[in-house]
Amino acid sequence: MSEPSRRTPDGPIPAGRTSALDRPVARVGAFLVFLSVAAVLAWIHRDDLFPREATISADDPVAKCLAERSADIDKMRQDGVVDPDRAKLFKSRAEALCQAQFGAGSGPPPLPQ
Repeated sequence: MSEPSRRTPDGPIPAGRTSALDRPVARVGAFLVFLSVAAVLAWIHRDDLFPREATISADDPVAKCLAERSADIDKMRQDGVVDPDRAKLFKSRAEALCQAQFGAGSGPPPLPQ
């Protein structure tokens, strides 16, 4: 018994015929297009996917401030003045303090004249 013909809006397709898009060559081509698009997206977002380690300049005032504060907090931790959780909290606050003092931020908006 032969395979029944499929129907399309244009009419029936004979049982033995397949579309050019159903052939293995077309599927391999589509897969290659998919891989190339994925590669382009990975290249565009390479810094998001694989962030580089931040380099700290020796002249950076925020880094100097943070190093000083961090050393003070580590000393307090060694002396037993603060526990590890408090030391972690103090370090996060020290980072905010150094950013506010020497700031990488934009500062307040200008006053109207």
